[in-house]
Amino acid sequence: MLSLPNLLTLSRIFAVPILVALLWHPGWVGYVLAFLLYCLAGITDYFDGYLARAQGTVSKLGIFLDPIADKIMVAAVIVMLISTEQAIGGHPVIAGWHVVAALVILLREIAVSGLREFLAQLSVSVPVSRLAKWKTTFQMVALGALILAGALPEWPWVHALGLVCLWLAAGLTLLTGWDYLRVGLRHMD
Repeated sequence: MLSLPNLLTLSRIFAVPILVALLWHPGWVGYVLAFLLYCLAGITDYFDGYLARAQGTVSKLGIFLDPIADKIMVAAVIVMLISTEQAIGGHPVIAGWHVVAALVILLREIAVSGLREFLAQLSVSVPVSRLAKWKTTFQMVALGALILAGALPEWPWVHALGLVCLWLAAGLTLLTGWDYLRVGLRHMD
């Protein structure tokens, strides 16, 4: 049960409170450390699935925990980036209309989790689409760039890249969320 892939997944869950603490009143050092921890967590996200498949140790625990680890990390980082200010300049990292993109991502994660739980009770599996993998990629790049942008406000292109990727992730979030909803509606009375 506590195989290396599952330990990697659990490490992402245990990293969330540390990420939140680093982003609470970050300053330059907090943002840099949060960025490094976020990157490390992203690497474990890749390797936990890869190792589980390669070693033939895919487990029910891992299947259960992996999406939860991803969702709580993404949700925590988004909330912190909306609520904390950049190291220099005092502006929130995600502000204004960009909060809409962040909310789209958060709300879709909640809706899809509920839908997956409902469909699981009906023994209906919803595989992750290629488009959903692109959504995750843009989302992870966006959040990483936005964490780094908190430390580097003098490099506005980092912040701009993060916001562009955030909007791309939000757009793909709507598309993939609609795909999941269509599948779910077929199984509802």
